[in-house]
Amino acid sequence: MSFKLHPQLQQDTTYLGDFPLSLVLLHSDQAVPWIILVPKRAEIKEFHHLPMTDQQQFLIESQWVSQVLESQYHPDKINLGALGNLVPQLHYHHIARFTDDEAWPGPIWGNTTGTRRDETAQRHIASQLKTALAQSGIFTPV
Repeated sequence: MSFKLHPQLQQDTTYLGDFPLSLVLLHSDQAVPWIILVPKRAEIKEFHHLPMTDQQQFLIESQWVSQVLESQYHPDKINLGALGNLVPQLHYHHIARFTDDEAWPGPIWGNTTGTRRDETAQRHIASQLKTALAQSGIFTPV
């Protein structure tokens, strides 16, 4: 079976590009900057199901995403999460959090208005993030 992105992730995000292992997606919720990494492996639900080399590559990619969120937005905290209760496909959320964001100090899930960025704002943020991620030398923007 080949890799296919879950429909909910397609609906909620903008595709930014690829790392060697993962798709890089920008969530459209306007509450906070929010990047999702999805390993391009079919039928994987759990991180520990990935081969060790993929786990190591994922950690490198996750580190880049976290560093980019920190350098671009200067958040008070970066939240990482892989719940997968509604979307079982393995994916990791990287969320820049601020003490004044609408969900603080609680979890982001279920604690925002769910308002999406308009297309112009989403394209602008996507462009900035692609440029910053490309500095890694291992990210290929679309």
